[in-house]
Amino acid sequence: MNELMKSLPRKLTITMWDFSWYTMTLPGEPYNDLAARFKEAVDRGYNTIRICAMPYMLFTEEGKRSGRLKFGNLGEVGQRTRWYNCRGGAELDGYAHLLELFRQAKAHDCCIMLSSWEYQQSPSFLAHPELRDKLAAIPPKERFMAIARSMNQLIRFVKAEGYASQIVYAELHNEVEFGQLTAVGVEQGIKETDTPKLVEAMQPYIEEAIDFLREQHPDILMTASYTLNEAYPKTYVARNMQVAHYHLYIKGVLNELMDAAGLNDEHTSFPNPFVHSLLRQDAPAFDQWTLPEGQEWRMEGNPVGMKLIYLHDWADPDKWDLYLYDRYGAHKLAMLQKTDFRFEEIHDWVRHSDIPIVIGEGYVGYTPLHAGFEEGPVGKFIAEYALQKGMSLGFWGMTLCSNCAPHHPFWNDVAWQIKWNQFILDSE
Repeated sequence: MNELMKSLPRKLTITMWDFSWYTMTLPGEPYNDLAARFKEAVDRGYNTIRICAMPYMLFTEEGKRSGRLKFGNLGEVGQRTRWYNCRGGAELDGYAHLLELFRQAKAHDCCIMLSSWEYQQSPSFLAHPELRDKLAAIPPKERFMAIARSMNQLIRFVKAEGYASQIVYAELHNEVEFGQLTAVGVEQGIKETDTPKLVEAMQPYIEEAIDFLREQHPDILMTASYTLNEAYPKTYVARNMQVAHYHLYIKGVLNELMDAAGLNDEHTSFPNPFVHSLLRQDAPAFDQWTLPEGQEWRMEGNPVGMKLIYLHDWADPDKWDLYLYDRYGAHKLAMLQKTDFRFEEIHDWVRHSDIPIVIGEGYVGYTPLHAGFEEGPVGKFIAEYALQKGMSLGFWGMTLCSNCAPHHPFWNDVAWQIKWNQFILDSE
């Protein structure tokens, strides 16, 4: 593995373009001009772009799918929610768009981190449900290999076009413990909320898929994406990963807000009085705020859920932020301690396996598009604490914040990104 890393950057500074790089491509949207976005990324100090490479959307296990990709949106739903605020209506030659991404990566000396969100959010933005239905129809035990076979074909395609050197590594799937891949555990009677048992149940299937990808592409590092949000034994994760790729959403004070909002409370009505206290004056009633008729399929299997999107769409950003600032002090120490414990845990776990650690997403949590807590002084402090901790432990790469990308307002804070990307690059 160390031989594979010799041609890769010494440190990875990561900006996450997720699935937005293909769902937000219309004139005026962030990814209409990939060359401009790459220039901005390099100017901010990034050397790695993490994406949903849409392997299943573009490739079967035999090769290319036919036709162009057509995208929609969720109507009025999601317009002030991160990642959901695409205009819809675009038609893409997905292969040309993928190659343009790699062409710009090579021109700007950047690496691409391949992943898939296809058993999570990305199918919600297709114009039609056919591909989503095909994914859902695959038996749970076969989903891991289905993604792996498509990823294999995607990597072959990228290699044939001369861009193999731009792939830093490939993740089987994003955050395997959140989304429809966990159905393999639910099928065994495990509760959807039992993260440790779900991670353990997925282990042999993820290992099988990673083994396949390693055999097909021994020159590319292979892994899967897990999170550090909940505690679980790391012996349950795939044992053949070549990169320890993890995400850390600390949450803390954000969990207090979520609990007060009753998002997971099936016994009380939503929105409850606390949610009403956060809403904008023009917020519609929850039961009148719906997906377009016939579009209900867009949220089937999507792990975010309509309650949370309603809260993000209609919360007054100032009220949201004021609540978090008011309650943050009670959570500060625990949030920092969670960072220490989770990072030290994976550092100790990999120290005998000789695989590098990468933090691909983080740090506070999922906040409304126009809220500023994560981008403000407290959010930055938490991110900086995590960055310093990770670099002190010798992590290979880290994201500055999940919101530091062209489709988030944080992208405009250029000076902060330059400073902390340089910090990562200068670390031992």
